[in-house]
Amino acid sequence: MRLDAVAALRRLEAHDHGVLGTSHPERGVDAVPCVYVVVDDIVGVPIDRVKPKASAGLQRERNLSADPRATLLIEHWDAQDWTSLWWVRAGLRWLADPTPDEVERSADRLAAKYPPYRDRPFHRVLVFELVELTGWTAEPKDPVDGLIVVPA
Repeated sequence: MRLDAVAALRRLEAHDHGVLGTSHPERGVDAVPCVYVVVDDIVGVPIDRVKPKASAGLQRERNLSADPRATLLIEHWDAQDWTSLWWVRAGLRWLADPTPDEVERSADRLAAKYPPYRDRPFHRVLVFELVELTGWTAEPKDPVDGLIVVPA
């Protein structure tokens, strides 16, 4: 059953991690796991100092400089109970020059949501405009609050 935009947004806001896809000019899709936050119509994805990295300049940022489109995919999988399967795909547009307020609100929300980010150990926060939401669920009952999802 297709999720409507409200139900898809609620799952996106409630979930804590996903896979960010950007476009590499030669290889095609580059997909990396990430945490994120949603603040109004903005999605913030941290580049942190918590997890080891080969460098602070990441391929996903080079990809975004060439093509600002990205996709964030979140999903719930249960091999034993396929009635609980669902996914949400967020179409994003990277904001190369976000406002200081967009960065700060995303960083504040990341620090509140994830304990390792309490001290805001960010190189930077990638800021995206949320431009499209699609989703699907096997079960019309919303796992966020138990309400029945109305098909889109």
